[in-house]
Amino acid sequence: MDALTRRAYELRRDIIEMVHNSRAGHVGGDLSVTDILTVLYFKVMNVSPEKGENPDRDRFLLSKGHCADALYCVLGERGFYDKEEAIKTFSQFGSRFIGHPNMEVPGVEMNSGSLGHGISVGVGMALAARMNHQSYRTYVVLGDGEMAEGSNYEGMMAAGHYKLDNLCATVDLNRLQISGTTGQVMDSASLADKFRDFGWNVIEVLDGNDCAQLVNAYEQAAAYKGKPTAVIASTVKGKGVSFMENQISWHHGVMTEEQYEQAVKELKEALQ
Repeated sequence: MDALTRRAYELRRDIIEMVHNSRAGHVGGDLSVTDILTVLYFKVMNVSPEKGENPDRDRFLLSKGHCADALYCVLGERGFYDKEEAIKTFSQFGSRFIGHPNMEVPGVEMNSGSLGHGISVGVGMALAARMNHQSYRTYVVLGDGEMAEGSNYEGMMAAGHYKLDNLCATVDLNRLQISGTTGQVMDSASLADKFRDFGWNVIEVLDGNDCAQLVNAYEQAAAYKGKPTAVIASTVKGKGVSFMENQISWHHGVMTEEQYEQAVKELKEALQ
């Protein structure tokens, strides 16, 4: 197991601990997006606690903000704060680690949770970089269920129109949302064709839980000039925990003690 994959599985253990402690959290989507966040924060993006508010840092927006649990674990692991605070206090009264990304938390660039706004805010950040002659890149992660929101398409249109090649959007394509499959609830296929129609370069990642495939995709995205890039990453909701994988019921779920112990056991075995 390579270092990035190992780190992603270690972070899954943190997520399971956080969700179990809080009795809340969108654990299925957290586990599907873990590899994407791991690759971005530990391989791709120019971010670190030391850079702080350095204007040349890369920007990251978690548009699918209900998966803040995963982001908080990744930021803690990256050293922005004591990870144990996030794991132990997530979604508790008085905690800064609330159920959606919160700019009181170091490393969080945008409050999110009301779906569909990430691309539009990302367009603004990417345009600002161009206007100010800055080299930073902006990365946005969206859910495939979120792509039913119309404001995404306004942002996609603007990004294509302005040829924002410093903007990269990733769709966590796990094909499940709170009330069914994305195809049943609001079929937005083919997302790749939709992005292309709006003037985007598109990279389809067949296994979005494979860190090596993701690294290759982001390297291609950074090298591509003249268009924004969309990475469509096909993932497994609940990845890494057998009874959660591809199960709609784990969009948001509370584990029993037995389920928690099984999840920890499976993730520990995956690291051996």
